[in-house]
Amino acid sequence: MAMRYVFVSGGVLSGLGKGVTASSLGVLLKSLGLRVTAIKIDPYLNTDAGTMSPFEHGEVFVLDDGGEVDLDLGNYERFLDITLTRDNNLTTGKVYANVIEAERRGDYLGKTVQVIPHITNEIQEWIERVAHIPVDGNGAEPDVCVVELGGTVGDIESAPFVEALRQFQFRVGRENVCFVHVSLVPVLGVVGEQKTKPTQHTVKELRGAGITADFLVCRSEEPLKAATKEKLALFCHVAEDHVFSAHDVSNIYHVPLMLEEQGATRLLCEKFGLDMSKDRPLLKQWREMAARVDSLEGEVNIAMVGKYTGLTDSYLSVIKALQHSAFSIGADMRITWVAAANLEPDAEKESPELYAKSWADLKAADGVLVPGGFGVRGIEGKAVAAQYARENNVPYLGVCLGMQVAVIEFARHVLGMEGANSTEFDEKTAHPVVIFMPEGSTTHMGATMRLGSRKTLLQNSGCIAHRLYGGAMEIDERHRHRYEVNPDMIEALEEAGLKFVGRDPEGQRMEIMELDGHPYYFGTQYHPEFKSRPNRPSPPFLGLVQAAVNRTNA
Repeated sequence: MAMRYVFVSGGVLSGLGKGVTASSLGVLLKSLGLRVTAIKIDPYLNTDAGTMSPFEHGEVFVLDDGGEVDLDLGNYERFLDITLTRDNNLTTGKVYANVIEAERRGDYLGKTVQVIPHITNEIQEWIERVAHIPVDGNGAEPDVCVVELGGTVGDIESAPFVEALRQFQFRVGRENVCFVHVSLVPVLGVVGEQKTKPTQHTVKELRGAGITADFLVCRSEEPLKAATKEKLALFCHVAEDHVFSAHDVSNIYHVPLMLEEQGATRLLCEKFGLDMSKDRPLLKQWREMAARVDSLEGEVNIAMVGKYTGLTDSYLSVIKALQHSAFSIGADMRITWVAAANLEPDAEKESPELYAKSWADLKAADGVLVPGGFGVRGIEGKAVAAQYARENNVPYLGVCLGMQVAVIEFARHVLGMEGANSTEFDEKTAHPVVIFMPEGSTTHMGATMRLGSRKTLLQNSGCIAHRLYGGAMEIDERHRHRYEVNPDMIEALEEAGLKFVGRDPEGQRMEIMELDGHPYYFGTQYHPEFKSRPNRPSPPFLGLVQAAVNRTNA
């Protein structure tokens, strides 16, 4: 059958949930037995998300092929249980790089290279090519591609993409294209009236660009009232039953079900000429999962000791991995955010109250997690958090930098290596327990790290990692780092009880760390959070949460 395309755009303001909407529509289409893929368009000029600060754009999500991409691709992978490629994230930087390279080769035969048709053609060709890449592991081409346009319709940087999508409907046939526009319906003042004017304006902007929305997904706190739907249909040129209410729900897994209850799947089938399947086991699984999350009993409290605690999107995949683990155990996940810098001695002098509260929060937690990160700020705070967990038998998980600071702390306080450090933070340290990778670059930042899925081999079957990974001796997980534990230090560290039970195939890179005699003191050089799924939680995170629950119940 012909490839079908669902384009999801957004209006009024960013952060409305286009990514969750796109993922949810993908779930509904997948529930029909269709193979679904997804593309995220980011109109920024960066080639990829790799050099962007988490404060600026949320976490950098890493794919199997090493692509550093927008966090929405993480939503797609988790919701649809697929494995995407770097090309599933299209940026203005990638488009212009390709067009300029083609111009330099002389591909345009002396033509004046312009936004239309050259940039818009490149965008269309990219979408059509990537839509056919298999993503679900069976080698078969997808049937449907969900494409999310980042930003807000009307933004200058989005204009070439909107024009490309306008042209695309004629390229592949209007019957094979569905436009879904996500907008905001706010409630102002004490009157409580749902305001439709912002949505009217953004739909007018979209239609002015030549695109007519087939469906509206309207974000609001409460379900859309019948009168609101009627007014939106009247002024936005859509049928009333094509206006979907995307109101607040108790958990994110209700979103596909909410759209399903409003007839979204049936209407998509009518739009694309597809048969409506009666037997949809995937939808049953989602109903069960949403109900299970609503009925969690008990609570487990994990202290997240990090640098970017002011923006939780900086750790979105880590949060999801913790939640997935808690769901599987049947507990409600409570994350206590602790800014690492507030645990340091200097913080006590600058703000005694904040210092005291941060330490109280850390000590009240059932487990401690130090996630990945870069830069020196907060490093000593992360190290003392690792020390506290080690000395007090508190379950600890260190991811990437979190493992490195645990090794640094251990070298200082167990091996007596005063001033032990990473050369990232102290190039002249007498005890470089963490060093720069041999193949790393000191001149270029983008895509110069050890990235993507790499093999880890377990060194023995008696380790915790072997149990966590279901008896596997070979593990594939995703990486993103420039520094690693110094192999020259391993013998001394292991003699003191810090075991490196997982290594790369050459045995030179330390991938998994465990501490003898501790209930759960676990570190990974890789980022296990990127492969966590709602029904298949990441093993290291599941180990942390289970150990934390055990400690609470002890």
